Amino acid sequence: MQESNRVKLRSYVCVYLVLERDGKVLLSLRENTGYEDGKWSLVAGHAEEGETARDAMIREAMEETNITIKPEDLEFAYVMDRKSPNRQNIDIFFKCLKYEGELRNNEPEKCGGLKFFDNTDLPGNIVDYIKVALTDIANGCFFREYN
Repeated sequence: MQESNRVKLRSYVCVYLVLERDGKVLLSLRENTGYEDGKWSLVAGHAEEGETARDAMIREAMEETNITIKPEDLEFAYVMDRKSPNRQNIDIFFKCLKYEGELRNNEPEKCGGLKFFDNTDLPGNIVDYIKVALTDIANGCFFREYN
């Protein structure tokens, strides 16, 4: 077997919270982040060194929305292998089955608000790949290569 001489691409693990209530999904309005500002996205973040994807999701949910999620209350929903010009993201989406605490915007300097949107009527200013992922999840698809 011949070894590849190509340079290995660094991949980032990103986690996304699919929190649904009464047929609606929780979205977060990005502000002052330098990436997709003014658009709705899911509560999300990057896994830190030594952290599992599930642990990263639990941490991000607490940091951004003030809720406590137990590991057993996160269910795998979807993976997106998403490439951009300078990096590759492995996006892991988790459905939240239940949580404790009161939803609150803990990062007003980066988030213009939290709001539930009907799954069948998402806002026009939603991050493109988030809309693709939510549509795939609703249709029972578990994986996509994007870009």
